Amino acid sequence: MWFEEIEEIFKGYLPYYILIFLPIFIIVSPVNPVTGSSEFPVYRMQQYDLHGIAHGCRSAGINLEAKSLTGWSTPRHCIVAKLGDLTVDSFKNIKLKAGALLIMLPNNLENLSPEDKQHLLILENAMIAQEISIPVYFSKYSPELETIVRDIDMNLDTNDMSKSAAEGIINSIAANGYQIVVSSSSPSLRNDAKIATIHGYIPGYSSDGKIQTIVIVAHYDSFGVAPELSFGADSNGSGVVILLELIRLFSGLYAEQKTRGKFNLVFALTGGGKINYQGSKKWLEDQLDSVDGSIIQDASYVMCLDTLAANDSIYMHVSKPPKEGSPSSLFYKELKAAAHNIHPAATVEGVHKKINLADDILGWEHERYSIRRLPAFTLSTLKSHKDFRKYTISDTRGNLDSDRLMRNTKIIAEALARQIYGVPSGEIFGNSWNIDNKHIAAWIDFLAKQPRSPQILSTKDNLLVATFKDTFNKFLRDVRITNAVPDKRDPDFQFYQLSSGTVNVYSVKPAVFDLVLTIGIVIYLLILYLLIERIPLLYNLACSFTLNAKMKVN
Repeated sequence: MWFEEIEEIFKGYLPYYILIFLPIFIIVSPVNPVTGSSEFPVYRMQQYDLHGIAHGCRSAGINLEAKSLTGWSTPRHCIVAKLGDLTVDSFKNIKLKAGALLIMLPNNLENLSPEDKQHLLILENAMIAQEISIPVYFSKYSPELETIVRDIDMNLDTNDMSKSAAEGIINSIAANGYQIVVSSSSPSLRNDAKIATIHGYIPGYSSDGKIQTIVIVAHYDSFGVAPELSFGADSNGSGVVILLELIRLFSGLYAEQKTRGKFNLVFALTGGGKINYQGSKKWLEDQLDSVDGSIIQDASYVMCLDTLAANDSIYMHVSKPPKEGSPSSLFYKELKAAAHNIHPAATVEGVHKKINLADDILGWEHERYSIRRLPAFTLSTLKSHKDFRKYTISDTRGNLDSDRLMRNTKIIAEALARQIYGVPSGEIFGNSWNIDNKHIAAWIDFLAKQPRSPQILSTKDNLLVATFKDTFNKFLRDVRITNAVPDKRDPDFQFYQLSSGTVNVYSVKPAVFDLVLTIGIVIYLLILYLLIERIPLLYNLACSFTLNAKMKVN
């Protein structure tokens, strides 16, 4: 009978039909499985140790369900949020109770309002200041990621108490979910880290043989909440650019015997400025503790350059007020005079801050030199060493005031030249020999295009360090590099691997959907099985109805 043939088909041929036609149905389906997965580059939060204290996040791998800022509840959730929606309080709660955090940055950090910039500065400072056990990643803005964040905000907040129980159950079953995956092992310590300091000098000349020395220093690294996003256009790209321009100007002046100044000029680009000025520390140890003598032992003063395009005011930070008539005091007067002549709206102020020897973290780079009893000061457009603008990912090329940078370059160069040549008034640099705006712009463009966090620059044969060395060799004498490496027994600093990676975002259904779907499939198969098993009964029942109908007709 025909039902026996049907039964034979189900038992013998149906599995083969499924294997053939199911892939065809998947291929012609309007839903593309590939669209259920997205991939984005991400940047892990800072992780380093300084003086034995851990800073930044300690984890890297993620495989968790995505939730919004208002929808998460357990350590099994990865919070996905926009930077502007995150607050210091919400971050503190997340780092204690959540499983991971993925933050999408604004579309353009250069177009933030003053309120948004201040919010970012405060949030970055709060995140960097403490150790965090969960993975924290940052992703640049993209329309696709913004759609995912919006979808998470709209569809994953199933814990809304304003909804009825029925709506909550339906939403928990029908909602589209996301799984956040960052495949990464635990961060490992780097054993090849070294911080390079490059120095060279221009010899001066004096008829009586008494040649004094001026040391000009700037640290070249930057800092922000994520190493790969720390470009430091102002802090401390501006200090580096001014130092390089001073090298170009005075190497040209010192090239002729009749225009050679009566001061030796020592220039140093130090590394590790953002981690307690480790480069200056090592350089000082090599200079002052060596038996071969030092080029800075009897320096008239050490001038450090740090963040010089943030405001119109220039602050001269000192640990001890200079004595009247000392070289530092005379430079301060020349700086005020030069600022008044070049830009009357600019002001020059002195800021006195004592060194707290009980504090492991120094405020300014000159404090490293003051501790070793060298006259030193820092020039900066920031009034306080606690200003958050020294440590932010928003310090980009677009946020840098180029006109202010060039103006401050000329003010510092003019003040230094007046002191070196003993010119009481008037401008030394003019049309024939002046600061080169194109030279400054080219350097700041070069520096601001690459992240300069200490971890990134501490690799062997770093390109930026090599570029600085080549530039020094072009203008200066006796160019050398000093490398600071962490002590194996009691390291001052330690760096870790894994500063960037890739996040995979998978579109998934909630676990309860799988349960409901499984139950539905089981019921469907059970009904299908019962139908197949009862086909003979149904056939006989249909035949009996047909026979009865024919008998009534007859």
